[in-house]
Amino acid sequence: MSKRFSVQLCLWTLISLCLLGLSIAATPHPPASAQVTSLDEELQAVLRQAGFTGRMGATVEQRLGRHLDLQLADLGRNLWFDTLTGLNNDNACAGCHSPTAGFGDTQSIAIGIDSNEVVGPHRAGPRNMRRAPMVINSAFFPRLMWNSRFASLSGDPFDNSAGYQFPMPEGLTLSAQSHLLVAQAFIPPTERNEVAGFDFVGDNDAIRAEVINRLNATAAYRKLFAKSFPAVKARAPITYEMFAQAIAEFEFTLTFANAPIDRFARGELSALTVAEKQGALLFFGAARCSVCHSVAGQSNEMFSDFQEHVLGVPQIAPSLTNATFDGPGLNEDFGLEQITGNPADRYKFRTSPLRNVALQPTFMHNGAFTHLDDAIRYHLDVRDSTLHYTPASQNLPADLSSPPGPMAPVLARLDPALSTPIVLTESQFDQLLAFVRDGLLDPRASPDRLRHLVPRTVPSGRPVLVFEFP
Repeated sequence: MSKRFSVQLCLWTLISLCLLGLSIAATPHPPASAQVTSLDEELQAVLRQAGFTGRMGATVEQRLGRHLDLQLADLGRNLWFDTLTGLNNDNACAGCHSPTAGFGDTQSIAIGIDSNEVVGPHRAGPRNMRRAPMVINSAFFPRLMWNSRFASLSGDPFDNSAGYQFPMPEGLTLSAQSHLLVAQAFIPPTERNEVAGFDFVGDNDAIRAEVINRLNATAAYRKLFAKSFPAVKARAPITYEMFAQAIAEFEFTLTFANAPIDRFARGELSALTVAEKQGALLFFGAARCSVCHSVAGQSNEMFSDFQEHVLGVPQIAPSLTNATFDGPGLNEDFGLEQITGNPADRYKFRTSPLRNVALQPTFMHNGAFTHLDDAIRYHLDVRDSTLHYTPASQNLPADLSSPPGPMAPVLARLDPALSTPIVLTESQFDQLLAFVRDGLLDPRASPDRLRHLVPRTVPSGRPVLVFEFP
C-alpha cells in the first residue's frame, strides 16, 4: 500500500469520526427556524419513553476508555482485505463482509472458500449455511452471529467481567480479551468453509499459528506491526493477540450510527421527513416492530433486542454447499439449537439490527428476501406470506431455487409476537418502509464512501479481491 493512500485513509477515517463527534455534540435543542409540530412532539415523547438518545455512536471511545488508534485500525484494514490470512488462499474477511454492502454479505447465503474471488453479485462458488451479517456498528453488539454463538455474558461487549462465551473448544478461554470483537477475531480464520479450507491438518490453535507464521514471514507486515507494537519493533514475533486487536480496531472505526433518527432525537427536527416520522411512530407503535427491534438497555440503540426468536423465515438450501444442513432432507437450519442442543431452541435466530439495513442486498438470516419491502411485509402476516413464498418471487439465484424446506414445524414454533397479523394501510406501510429504509441510514456508510477503504495493494503483495461496487 502506498504511503499516500495510507495517509489518505487515516485522514478520511479521522475526518469521518470528527464530523460524527461534532454533529452529536451539537446543541440538543431544535434550530430556531424549526417549527415544532404535534407530530414532532409525539415522536419525541415516544423516543424518550423508548430510551433512545441518538448519541450512541459517539460513545465508542468513552466506552473503550481510550482514543481509537487509527494506525492500528489501518493495519487491521489491510488484514481485512488480504487473502494471506486465509489458509485456502482465496478469501479474506472482505470476501463476505464487503464495503459494497455495508461490510455485510453480497449474497443470500455466503460463499467462502473456492470462490471466483469476485465480491458482489457475480460472486460464485459453494455456499455456506447463512448470510454473513453486517459488521458496521458491531462494537455495540452484545451477541454476534445469527445463532448468538459469540456472546458477552455481562450483556455488554465492552465488559469482559462475566466472560465471553464461545462454542467449544474455545468456551470461556477468550474472556481475557478487552472487547467481544477482539475475542471474536480469534474465530474466523479457523472456519474451514469460510477461509481456512479443508486441507490444512490441525486444530483451531494450529490454524491460528499458521496464520501468524505467514505474517511473521512477511517483511511488510512485520514493519506495520512494529509501528503499533513495541515488542515487534524489538524483534519479538507477531502474536495472534496482536492480529485480533488490529482487526477489532478496524471494526471500531466502522461505527455509522448518525442516521436521520439520531439527528432528530438530538433536536434536528427536519432530519426526518413527515413520512419517516409517521413511519417511526408505527415502528414503535401499531406495527409492533420495536418489540424485537428495540433500542433500550443492552440494545445500545441498535434496533435489536439481541435475543433469539422463531421468525418463520422460509427455509432455503443451496444445491452446492460446504455446510451440512439440518433435518432429514438436509434443507433445514435449526439455528440456536445447534449451539445449545436444546430442541426448544430450534429455528431460533438472533434479531437482526436494523441500522443501515437499506445497504443490504438481501434480508433475513438466509437472504430469503431480496427486497426490503417484501421482508417487512412478511413480518406483518407470516403465516399467509409463507403460503405465497417462492424463491422465484425473490429472483434468487438458480442454486437457491429449490422448493423451500418444510415450514409446518417452523410455523408451529412461531414467536407469539408474530402470531397475530398486523394490519396496515398501504399509506402506513409506505411510511414504515420510508423510516426503516431512510430514517435508519447513516449516509456515510454508502458504498460510494466506503469504497475508499479498499486498498489498491496489500502488504503480502497478493492480488486484492475484485469488488463490484454499485
